[in-house]
Amino acid sequence: MNRLDLSDIADRNLPRILQLQAETNGDGTWLIQDERRISFAQADEAVTRIARGLEARGVGRGDRVSFFATSDLDITLLTLAVNRLGAMWIPVNGEYKGEWLRQTLRDSRPKVIVTDSVLASRLGEVIGEVPHDHAFLLGSGELPNWADRFDELKHAAADTFDHSGIHYGDVNAVLWTSGTTGKSKGVMQSHNIWIRSAEKGGRSSYRTRPGDVHYNCLPMYNTASWTTGYFRCLVEGIACATDPVFSASGFWDRVRYYRATHIFTLGAMHMYLWKAPVRDDDAENPARYATMTPMPKDLLQPFCERFGIERIGQGFGQSEMSAVLSLPHELALSLPQGALGTPNPDIDLRLVDDSGADVAQGEAGEFAIKPRLPHMMFEGYFENPAATSDAFTDDGWYLMGDLGRRDEKGNYYFVDRKKDAVRLAGRNISTMEVESVIRRHPDVQDVAVFGIVSDELDSESELAAHVIPRAGATPNIAELARFVNENAPYYFVPRYIELIDSFPMTPTNKVQKYLMRQRGVTDATWDRKAAGFALAR
Repeated sequence: MNRLDLSDIADRNLPRILQLQAETNGDGTWLIQDERRISFAQADEAVTRIARGLEARGVGRGDRVSFFATSDLDITLLTLAVNRLGAMWIPVNGEYKGEWLRQTLRDSRPKVIVTDSVLASRLGEVIGEVPHDHAFLLGSGELPNWADRFDELKHAAADTFDHSGIHYGDVNAVLWTSGTTGKSKGVMQSHNIWIRSAEKGGRSSYRTRPGDVHYNCLPMYNTASWTTGYFRCLVEGIACATDPVFSASGFWDRVRYYRATHIFTLGAMHMYLWKAPVRDDDAENPARYATMTPMPKDLLQPFCERFGIERIGQGFGQSEMSAVLSLPHELALSLPQGALGTPNPDIDLRLVDDSGADVAQGEAGEFAIKPRLPHMMFEGYFENPAATSDAFTDDGWYLMGDLGRRDEKGNYYFVDRKKDAVRLAGRNISTMEVESVIRRHPDVQDVAVFGIVSDELDSESELAAHVIPRAGATPNIAELARFVNENAPYYFVPRYIELIDSFPMTPTNKVQKYLMRQRGVTDATWDRKAAGFALAR
């Protein structure tokens, strides 16, 4: 452990922090994947070489480097190399394909694209339609004719870098949202938002001490993999072990393998762990502290006792702000079920109506936040000034798009998502985006997609679609599901599909999806899981 003093804003950028760790904690391990180990000093040298390699290929301040790859330690090194040049890194969801992949990359406008042998063939189908200067392939897989070896970047000189030109408020990354009300938006993050999240998490959620190891199995396009994993470990001077996927059956064995003391799960991941068959050695693992969001209150202590965990922290937030409210273990035990915890001390928090006025106690209102210091939240939406303007009130309050209420004791509760999204497996999925895929099927006249509460976790929902066929057509529902699977991420395929004649409508011709949710599943509803439909990922 080597917790740095970052009170000087000149030190509050990620490549500079790596340099400081290399100087003061060089032999300490930072990154682990299987048998591979990278120390802070080794990482600093590799980052410099990669940065110089990118620089020789024309990457400079303000440019963008996209990666479309599974979790790999070289991607972590790539992000800091890009930042060392004053450029921005943009992860692309590894489950994208076809038009979704093509459009996301085009919107990112990358100078360089990095992929791996797992995803190279999928990228190869669209890369000819994505303007870029260079593409690189990680690893030793077969090299496509449109890429060079990523390792070639590491042959550049490992000379010193001057970080004085990097400001702690500079945008260093763009992370694409799921597009809750339409087209996805790129959340522009500064160095400081990552660093502030890392500082808070290490001190409050994990209570880091020497020898700690964090285990991360979230994908690299997920914000939390960086805030709780790679960058928190960078700031704290501890090791981050990573696996490319979450496995409920293998999770604890991997925790044991890495001797991980810190763990993080999101959405229903920990519910899968809880529902797994009980083993005699469940508690025989090194994990000490965990963040598991959201964890039902009635399972908090039983989960800890079964798996030998001392405490579990939770939080409520989004990519634009990271943690808005925090719920430490002890507080979760004392508050009512569903309470979200205490507001982040870096922000002011309100619940407002559509006019921007505060709502009364107990009434639902939209979460609105304002940072108390500069660069404590996102820097706007990438090349989308209209969306940025729409997200803020005239007096600077950011509107989260989530509805909540506050009780007489000051506790906050989540009510619903104001924007049209369904949360499933830790993702916010835009129903509008799913609808846009289904509507492209030749037998579909119209479709309405909505959420039905998951039987795994009350805070998440399964996708359901009500489809109006074109006149004279009778769509085969399994074929329709396969169409979605082939033209969008696999998690866009609805769990439930039903063919109907019409939608319930308001007098102003808007679909009343709440009536569809109330109706739920009927005998006429096709259930993907019951039908044994196999998703192609």
